[in-house]
Amino acid sequence: MTHARYVSTLLGVLALLWAALAIEPLDRHDWLLENALLVVAVALLAATYRRFPLSRISYTLIFVFLCLHTLGAHYTYAQVPYDRWWASLGGTTFNELVGWERNNFDRVVHFSYGLLLAYPIRELFLRIAGVRGFWGYFLPLDLTMSTSMLFELIEWLVAEVFGGDLGVAYLGTQGDVWDAHKDMALASLGALIAMAVTAFLNSRSKRDFAEEWNESLRIKGKTPLNEGARVPARDGKRRKR
Repeated sequence: MTHARYVSTLLGVLALLWAALAIEPLDRHDWLLENALLVVAVALLAATYRRFPLSRISYTLIFVFLCLHTLGAHYTYAQVPYDRWWASLGGTTFNELVGWERNNFDRVVHFSYGLLLAYPIRELFLRIAGVRGFWGYFLPLDLTMSTSMLFELIEWLVAEVFGGDLGVAYLGTQGDVWDAHKDMALASLGALIAMAVTAFLNSRSKRDFAEEWNESLRIKGKTPLNEGARVPARDGKRRKR
């Protein structure tokens, strides 16, 4: 299967899932808010495909995350009935099995944000910024953490603007005052795991892994920037850099 056909297949499956879950969502207004970011993400990926196609791995990881988000948008994140689905299979709820006391679908998706999207972000850094070694693993983690924080700020702003039941549904805190902190921590943990696994696999497959890592941490310039250091001039006088 060609790269283009593979990506088209992922897009087609996502479109079918989205269309099915667009029918009678639990809260239409919340569904519209949740899908705003999805539409922007898909449009951006489509617009950049010809000039900057990502790898199949990256597109697959993004696809899985968007499927989870689509599911959460249909039910609202706080009310995805995974417990009922699990009980229909085994007679006990998933929460009872693992000891959860709340609907944690939102926490799973925040964790998945880091776990699934850190690798595509790493691909952007490697192919655009040309980072290598340590920075090729740290910067994707850093950007995942910062965008997770940014999304929590967006959630807070949306809740303030719309207020009422819509704001509560969009936030999905379920009464937990530390909800935003836990969401950011889980996204960071997911990204950390993704980058740790990537680094481990690369250390096994790349002969120059250690050399590249060490080179990325080597000090390239010993002179501080913009410190007014003086260098000798050709006429014997000293001049500023």
